[in-house]
Amino acid sequence: MAKRKEENFSPPKNAKRPRQEELEDFDKDGDEDECTASFTNGTSTLTAAEVGIIESIRLKNFMCHSMLGPFKFGSNVNFVVGNNGSGKSAVLTALIVGLGGRAVATNRGSSLKGFVKDGQKSADISITLRNRGDDAFKANVYGNSIIVQQHISMDGSRSYKLKSETGAVVSTRKEELIAILDHFNIQVDNPVSVLTQEMSKQFLQSKNEGDKYKFFMKATQLEQMKEDYSYIMETKERTKEQINQGEERLTELKRQCLEKEERFQSIAGLSTMKATLENLKHEMAWAVVNEIEKQLNAIRDNIKIGEDRAARLDRKMEEQQVRLSEAEQKYKDIQDKLEKISEETNARAPECMALKADAVAKKRDYNEAEVLYNRSLNEYKALKKDDEQLCKRIEELKKSTDQSLEPERLERQKKISWLKERVKALQNQENSLNQEIEQFQQAIEKDREEHGKIKREELDLKHTLSYNQRQLKELKDSKTDRLKRFGPNVPALLEAIDDAYRQGRFTYKPVGPLGACIHLRDPELALAIESCLKGLLQAYCCHNHADERVLQALMKKFYLPGTSRPQIIVSEFRNEIYDVRHRAAYHPEFPTVLTALEIDNAVVANSLIDMRGIETVLLIKNNSVARAVMQSQKPPKNCREAFTADGDQVFPGRYYSSEYTRPKFLSRDVDSEISDLEHEVENKMAQILNLQQHLSALEKDIKRNEELLKRCQLHYKELKMKIRKNISEIRELENIEEHQSVDIATLEDEAQENKSKMKMVEKHMEQQKENMERLRSLKIEAENKYDAIKLKINQLSELADPLKDELNLADSEVDNQKRGKRHYEEKQKEHLDTLNKKKRELDMKEKELEEKMSQARQICPERIEVEKSASTLDKEINRLRQQIQAEHASHGDREEIMRQYQEARETYLDLDNKVRTLKKFIKLLGEIMTHRFKTYQQFRRCLTLRCKLYFDNLLSQRAYCGKMNFDHKNETLSISDMVNRRIAMDLILKMADSQRFRQFILLTPQSMSSLPSSKLIRILRMSDPERGQTTLPFRPVTQEEEDDQS
Repeated sequence: MAKRKEENFSPPKNAKRPRQEELEDFDKDGDEDECTASFTNGTSTLTAAEVGIIESIRLKNFMCHSMLGPFKFGSNVNFVVGNNGSGKSAVLTALIVGLGGRAVATNRGSSLKGFVKDGQKSADISITLRNRGDDAFKANVYGNSIIVQQHISMDGSRSYKLKSETGAVVSTRKEELIAILDHFNIQVDNPVSVLTQEMSKQFLQSKNEGDKYKFFMKATQLEQMKEDYSYIMETKERTKEQINQGEERLTELKRQCLEKEERFQSIAGLSTMKATLENLKHEMAWAVVNEIEKQLNAIRDNIKIGEDRAARLDRKMEEQQVRLSEAEQKYKDIQDKLEKISEETNARAPECMALKADAVAKKRDYNEAEVLYNRSLNEYKALKKDDEQLCKRIEELKKSTDQSLEPERLERQKKISWLKERVKALQNQENSLNQEIEQFQQAIEKDREEHGKIKREELDLKHTLSYNQRQLKELKDSKTDRLKRFGPNVPALLEAIDDAYRQGRFTYKPVGPLGACIHLRDPELALAIESCLKGLLQAYCCHNHADERVLQALMKKFYLPGTSRPQIIVSEFRNEIYDVRHRAAYHPEFPTVLTALEIDNAVVANSLIDMRGIETVLLIKNNSVARAVMQSQKPPKNCREAFTADGDQVFPGRYYSSEYTRPKFLSRDVDSEISDLEHEVENKMAQILNLQQHLSALEKDIKRNEELLKRCQLHYKELKMKIRKNISEIRELENIEEHQSVDIATLEDEAQENKSKMKMVEKHMEQQKENMERLRSLKIEAENKYDAIKLKINQLSELADPLKDELNLADSEVDNQKRGKRHYEEKQKEHLDTLNKKKRELDMKEKELEEKMSQARQICPERIEVEKSASTLDKEINRLRQQIQAEHASHGDREEIMRQYQEARETYLDLDNKVRTLKKFIKLLGEIMTHRFKTYQQFRRCLTLRCKLYFDNLLSQRAYCGKMNFDHKNETLSISDMVNRRIAMDLILKMADSQRFRQFILLTPQSMSSLPSSKLIRILRMSDPERGQTTLPFRPVTQEEEDDQS
């Protein structure tokens, strides 16, 4: 950076030394830079310029000001000072626009309509230019002043009025204004003449050295010279193109000249040409015959090849019919098996339920019989033990003779009787408790069966809920991207297909998924069409197998191994949809799948016709109507199946219900589908919650019953223990030796009664055992029957699943074979049509040959060998005829032919001379432009040195230093100096003092109170506008007034 040299600085005369605070203000102020306008009258050396000086300016409704001016400017230095918003920028902008500048040059807007004050319809600018002295512009017309008035409308248009000193309108044309500005050398678009605030910031503050270089080029008009050089070089290239065109024209003129010369020289050979013409006619007659014979041979060969191909097509048709019959028979066999299994399963279902109920009843009966048998067995064992004890007691009594213990015996008998009563009561409680235990066991078993049933229902509902939730997520995703309906990976796959197609990896871009390429005419048929097309909605179409392999490779990136991928259909792409009118189904009330769809892409329509035969499938909304149309009467012609609005499939002899309740891919009302699905999900969740609550209640019941069962079983064990304890106590009392006499007869009676009971119990037990065995056999038989039929039903179900898959495969095979048959039928029909056309063409050609041979014999009776073609001979004949006609037309007028030949030759030579002259001019222009470019470089170097010299001179006069570097190769300009705003102002004033013939207008927010007092300096202070004020008056301010105010 350059440093300021204080010891060498000397202020100008009559100038006050600026205070340090003012210098700091100049350095720190960056809110609004000064704007400068410099206007010159050319090369005049007068102390005050006489032409081109802006004397005054007046604005109305311009920018944000209702009225500004008139402002009167001095002839040398003018300062327009004022606070921000006072109108300085408006004055500078009006000077640029008023003198014809564009709106963008002001850096205040891109259109003139932006300069009209808000709420006003137009704006006006009036500028007065000085026009005195010898260099005045049309002094006798305009006088000493030229008034430039401009009117700007709201639509951005503007109009000019150029008035004389007296106010008379001289012109309204912009060309006149341009002439005045050129005469006064006023350049409003040159930043050296008019430097706006934005341009000054861009030049002074920009760190881009390229922008500074562009500023230099524009200010010195080197940029215009460079553009002129480019324009001349473009003109040179266009001239070269004209030379090339002239050379092409020379070739044509030379050919014409040679033709004229040939005509001139061919008069003598007229008779020779006639003889040659006759020979050519003879050759022409037999050449036509030769060509027709060749055509006939080619047609015969084509017919033979066509007949061979027709035979091959017949054989393929027969083979295809055999394959179709086999496929249909296979489909029918599988369908019969499946229907038989279904009928057998449905027939066995009631029997299975009845056997299950019978097995449960038999098991319950057996359990009850077993309980009764066990009770009898226990009773028998107790009686047998009592009998043994009684017999033992009788024997003891018989042996005993001691009768002294009678009271004690009575007391024991009394206690025994009490204990027996207690045992009887406990046994009654045992029987009641045993019944309760059985009831609890039955209740627990029943609850567990119901628990298992509800658990299975809960699992089914959870599977359905999971499927619905996945479908709901896919529907919500499809709201933002409809393609996600066909799979979450589809958008990414389609993007990969687009990239591969742009890279040229596909012959034709694959089409798919097919469901995204079709639209429904009737939304109510969405489920029916989905049930018909199934997986084809997610399929893609490829033109050939090479495209298929590329698509398969792309799919591997988006579909994991083991997961299902979309189907790929390989079929040659056509631009037209198949004509299926002769094989399509028709019904006056119901559409086919083909007519129910809007398909813009012919490839999609043809693929669906080939793969599914959609032209033969009817769509009937009502189920009963569909049955009536397809089964109660003869189906419509060419119709092999129909689908209902519920998705059910109807054949002439069978009916299949749909597994789905709503469409997944083709529904238009996605919001309604989402709402319905959300409602269904809520219902499923509510059902699951109810089932879970029911399960919880059942589990609680089972747990409670199990606890009660445990209590009963515990109580039962306690009763058993009490009964055994009492019986044991009875037996102990009965076994005590009694010393008193005992009534043996009573004991013997009791023993006899006990034996009778034993016999009855044993007999009853035998009956119960026989009954239990009988019930056991019945239970086992019922369980075996139930297990057998259940196993049979499971086996039938297992058989049905693979048969369903085989049926689908067989159905697809039948469709494929039918498509193959239709394909060969169409090819056969097309081929036979072509073959018959060839035969008709052969007959016509044979007749034509006979006619041509007859004509040829009339022209030349003997056949001659001809090597040339008829077209070549025809051209030669026409050329000879034209020559002969020309010779006949000009025969005897050699001067006319000579004149035409001379004119053609002169035209050729004249154009050749012009082309040579242009070539010399181009060569000379290249040398001149090379010299001019060197001169341009030298001039640019001189301007660069001059600019550096002025820069160094101005800084050295003020004892400052700086540096200015030009790089013309890289088009950069770097400037480094330490000159602040105050120093720059001194330099400007010094420069203005040395160039009094120039006018300087500077706009700044500074007060300029430190400027020296001079008649050449005029300071125009602009006051802040008051509310409602329309005019801002100002007057010149002297240095003394400025000092008094400060």
